[in-house]
Amino acid sequence: MASIAQEYSLFEIDREVDDLLDRIEEEIETLGEASPELIDCFQAFCEAHGEKADRIGRFIRLMEARVQFCRTEATRLQDRARCCDRKVTQTKNMVMFYIKSRDLKKIEGREFTLRIQKNSQDSVRFVDESQVPMCLRKVEATLDGELWEKVIAAVPRELKHILISSIRETVPSNEAIKQAVQNGAPVPGVEVYRGNHLRIA
Repeated sequence: MASIAQEYSLFEIDREVDDLLDRIEEEIETLGEASPELIDCFQAFCEAHGEKADRIGRFIRLMEARVQFCRTEATRLQDRARCCDRKVTQTKNMVMFYIKSRDLKKIEGREFTLRIQKNSQDSVRFVDESQVPMCLRKVEATLDGELWEKVIAAVPRELKHILISSIRETVPSNEAIKQAVQNGAPVPGVEVYRGNHLRIA
């Protein structure tokens, strides 16, 4: 049973079961009964069919667990990267404080030389980010397409061009599309259908 489930695909097992059923019917018609070997083979393939379904179910569950693990691991590694980045910044600040407080130009080791060097451009340090005015902020917003069209229609032409050129990405909204189709509105380039999914119980 296990070897059949391992060596044959689900489609091949199904085809063998159908073929064995036909042969059993033929033997019953011609000989009055099917041979024990044929019956045993049929039962083995039937059992293999169930075993194959179990193997597929176990595989899908394993892959689903692996997907969840990878997503969790990605989040954990991102958190770890942020933590390491903070440690790097803290260590650099500590070394710069040490060099400045002792009026040194550099610290030399066997492999590395640590020195303070001017940045090529200015940096910004936020004392209280909430006080920064809106005109000096970068805004990233998510709007429904319907609201976006209303905004674009309401603003002057020069502002309209600026807003349109600021778009970074647009993606179709499945919910809005389904709602439009339910309301009888034509949606070009889209087919709304009721699909199926595999349930493992």
